[in-house]
Amino acid sequence: MLTSGAVIGTVSCAAPLAFANELKESPSSLLINQSSSPVKWDRNWDFMDPSSYVKPNSTDEEKEAKKSKATRHIYLIRHGQYDQEHDEDEKRILTEIGREQAAATGARLAELAEPYSHCVISTMTRANETGEIILKHLPADIKIDKTDMLREGAPIRPEPKSKNWKPEAWFFQDGSRIEAAFRKYMHRSHYSQETDSHEVIVCHSNVIRYIVCRALQNAPEGWLRMSLANGSITHIVIRPNGNVSLRGLGEKGHLPPNLVTYN
Repeated sequence: MLTSGAVIGTVSCAAPLAFANELKESPSSLLINQSSSPVKWDRNWDFMDPSSYVKPNSTDEEKEAKKSKATRHIYLIRHGQYDQEHDEDEKRILTEIGREQAAATGARLAELAEPYSHCVISTMTRANETGEIILKHLPADIKIDKTDMLREGAPIRPEPKSKNWKPEAWFFQDGSRIEAAFRKYMHRSHYSQETDSHEVIVCHSNVIRYIVCRALQNAPEGWLRMSLANGSITHIVIRPNGNVSLRGLGEKGHLPPNLVTYN
């Protein structure tokens, strides 16, 4: 039996036991005071609160009418595996595995049977091909948009820094575009929207990871700490009051083991 002063190798058991005893005696002095934490949720992060755009002399009824009423469900899909032997985007097409991943992801979205109303697709070849395959599984009347704003890039210098990847030359080029994409597509519903919506966005890993950090109001520099499989589904929910929750991050359970890749 070990005593409180026993030593295992060079690590003493006394310090943890002393800390535990002190914690029992005075927990309030050792635990973080959550009520005084400097990290606060910005409830008007998307500037969609009526206070941002109604006239100062508006009545309470007018302000209430401009409040968001519906919840937005956003499904961020990473493209399938693609050919990395070429530098030209038009030649970086989906592999056979990538096409199977896209089909499986489309089938999963169809299986969820949500009333999808809008699909936005990055114009890069691998995302465009993935989106076209997924669309075969979505409602025929779904609204479709394709945009350069969601193209892959380097959103912001990551912390900690990557030893193997140093895209400093692209941060200023890509960062503002990806931030603009976040502001365009991630916000609470417009006050004219009466019912909840389900929207699909097909794009890229870096873009999705940055969006997740920004949507949760976490440090955006942490985007590189996450890893997303090809064909994975990330589900973000934005409530009428501006609250945001991450219902699923990089979900890949719809893919059989032989289709799970990360390139």
